[in-house]
Amino acid sequence: MEDIRTIIRKYAFDKYLHSGVIALIDIVLSVFISAFVMLCVNVVWPDYTFSFKGGVFVIIISTVASIISIFAIRTHHIIIRHSTLTDIWKFGAATLLKEILFFFGLVFIANMRGVLLASFITLDALSLFCGFICIRMAMVVIYDTLKQRLITGNQRINILIYGVDIKSTALKVRLENSTHYKVVGFIGNHHEANNRLLGLRVFSFDDMQKEQIKQMFNSYAIQAVLFPNYNSLSEERDQLIAFCTSHKVKVLVVPPIDEIVDGKIAQNSIREIKIEDLLGRDEIKISMKEIIQKFSDKSILVTGAAGSIGSELCRQLASFGIKRLIMFDNAETPMHNIRLELEEKFRDMDIIPIVGDVRQRARLDYLFSTYKPQIVFHAAAYKHVPLMEENPCEALLVNVDGSRNVADFCVAHRVEMMVMISTDKAVNPTNVMGCSKRLAEIYVQSLGRDIENGKIKGAVTKFVTTRFGNVLGSNGSVIPRFREQILKGGPVTVTHPEITRFFMTIPEACRLVMEAATMSVGNQIFVFDMGKSVKIVTLAERMIELAGFTVGKEISIKFTGLRPGEKLYEEVLSNAENTSATQHEKIRIASVREYDYNEAVKAVDELKELAERVQIMDAVKKMKDVVPEFKSRNSRFEELDEQIKTA
Repeated sequence: MEDIRTIIRKYAFDKYLHSGVIALIDIVLSVFISAFVMLCVNVVWPDYTFSFKGGVFVIIISTVASIISIFAIRTHHIIIRHSTLTDIWKFGAATLLKEILFFFGLVFIANMRGVLLASFITLDALSLFCGFICIRMAMVVIYDTLKQRLITGNQRINILIYGVDIKSTALKVRLENSTHYKVVGFIGNHHEANNRLLGLRVFSFDDMQKEQIKQMFNSYAIQAVLFPNYNSLSEERDQLIAFCTSHKVKVLVVPPIDEIVDGKIAQNSIREIKIEDLLGRDEIKISMKEIIQKFSDKSILVTGAAGSIGSELCRQLASFGIKRLIMFDNAETPMHNIRLELEEKFRDMDIIPIVGDVRQRARLDYLFSTYKPQIVFHAAAYKHVPLMEENPCEALLVNVDGSRNVADFCVAHRVEMMVMISTDKAVNPTNVMGCSKRLAEIYVQSLGRDIENGKIKGAVTKFVTTRFGNVLGSNGSVIPRFREQILKGGPVTVTHPEITRFFMTIPEACRLVMEAATMSVGNQIFVFDMGKSVKIVTLAERMIELAGFTVGKEISIKFTGLRPGEKLYEEVLSNAENTSATQHEKIRIASVREYDYNEAVKAVDELKELAERVQIMDAVKKMKDVVPEFKSRNSRFEELDEQIKTA
């Protein structure tokens, strides 16, 4: 059995009042006003008294004129709860049309003339126009009163909306009927303070002391600050957000527009901010037109398609209208998940999921021969530094020989372009994983150079490499790990108090790949302007605060020491000394040592043989011979560096 609140919400607040009912109200109002004016005329002009027959004529004429004007101007289609000043012209137009029709009716049917007619029409017009506006204001007041008393009660949380622009005001309108959030004001800078917007006060943040801010939040019982979009978070992440997290005030962010249904924002769509929201930079501008032209109607292969980068590449490529998407990965369940996701969103696209391993040449031969990809994005790799330090032979077989296999089949099957995903750890590597990626770079670059120079007959493939920093929220990365530790009550483990890293978001990384692929002339290594590095301990502290805890009290931070192969500071990828500029301000071209292709082939062959025989020390020593800048840190392989020094 539905209670009264549920019934009222169902029939009064979740639905709009039927337009026919509104039209009936407007017609009754218009006729009533005409009858009222007729009574007023009898009082003002006692010598002129309407007969019963004359009064009936006036009512009939008013009714017909009202029906015609209201349905012609369609005032009944204005949604009352969302009425604005721009709707007033419709009420004026309806009033004018009614009075024109009414005028001719009174002249030719009621035989009214002179001052009496002019007074009647003027008084009727003014009364009707005011009546239209007053009745709608009354309905809005009744609506809001019922909503407050019968629906929302005291269950909603008080929030401030950040900003005073059109997005912020639109957000206020969308939340009018929310049973979860009550907007009590806006918060902006000192230029906007003490103004009123949509009837609510605009508060300032940047010209108030912390105690004043705290008092203001307490006075209005502010429980959360709501940001209208992800970009606005960066404007106040070091001030307002820091204040909110330290004073237990929730920081919320609105979902993208595609999560908003029927103009409403679901409670579970508005979410508390994550650390990824604060670390991300302004959106990278990319040449969408050129990218779509490059990839549309193409058959594209993504290796490592089930991984963090690979799956996002698949999502973005699918949105470009490509002809066929071939997904290649050896992780069965993640591959199944990304396949279901893409098949649901892109029903008309030819999506081919293939389970396989880049180490299997026969499987790759089948893939290239059967599906004939035109562009290849090679994201398949082992990426975890400590794990690869313990398993260097597997790093060599997948990251080096696997990349060679993909590159060789690209050449053999005349693929237009291969884009390889590399890492910032390939710059002056201190671990096996970073060096293995540098070796893969060496192979594809030297192969590409020989193709450019015409040394490999019939080959057309262009090779592009992109180097990434750490990716926020990727599988096994530090942020999911910290989040899991916080949920368990801590401690949050950080390897060293001074360790820093550069970060980028997964979509950001993939946009870089797309842009690099479109601007490349082939055989280049593109690097990204990573911005400022972030202290990992600072990141841990912010995550603890965002979760509503106090660092050192509810949840502590524990330092565990650097892991094998781990750097304290990552290399800066894009400084002027080791890179050259491109037309994109965020992307540069790395300057690296060139290798002879035949020597690269010989080196990879030797490394593969050593890895297959699990000759660990010999394999790592060979890596150091080929990449002399590879110096191990905090690793058992440091002894090899000492041997090379003394040799």
